[in-house]
Amino acid sequence: HKNSTVKYRTKIIYISLSFVSRCNKTYLFKLMEMKDILAVSGQPGLYKFITQSRNGVIIESLLDGRRSNATGSAKVSSLAEIAIFTDAEEIQLNKVFERLFEKTGGKETISPKSTPEILKAHFAEIVPDYDRDRVHVSDMKKVIAWYNILVGAGMTDFTIEEPEQESDEEAKEDK
Repeated sequence: HKNSTVKYRTKIIYISLSFVSRCNKTYLFKLMEMKDILAVSGQPGLYKFITQSRNGVIIESLLDGRRSNATGSAKVSSLAEIAIFTDAEEIQLNKVFERLFEKTGGKETISPKSTPEILKAHFAEIVPDYDRDRVHVSDMKKVIAWYNILVGAGMTDFTIEEPEQESDEEAKEDK
């Protein structure tokens, strides 16, 4: 009798996992935030943060869904922490993505393999005041490639939720 219960539970877990794997990518991305999307230096594409591991973090490729371990020595950056240099101040990457999304109507933009002239002209339409000395064509290629990966995977919301800060009055009331 005990064995039948174990088989039953295993079947439920299997059914649940197969259902999750068939879910719409858009629905799964709505559960994810920009801070959970990572760029790993030396590796192409973008990755979703899964969990901490003993040696680093477990990540999942947004291109092919493969999971791997990014060791502690790998340079891993959250897209929420990346900004683009402008003449006045930096602009957060999510704002650039929002502008691209608005300009393209939610579709993918030009190929990151376009000529440098086309990339510069396109980037200037999105971020007119980008710093021409510090933002290189390779940076533009990354931004455009990342945007295309995110849109292709079904992401439509590029907002970054700011952590709520207590006002001074609320902090005094708590004490």
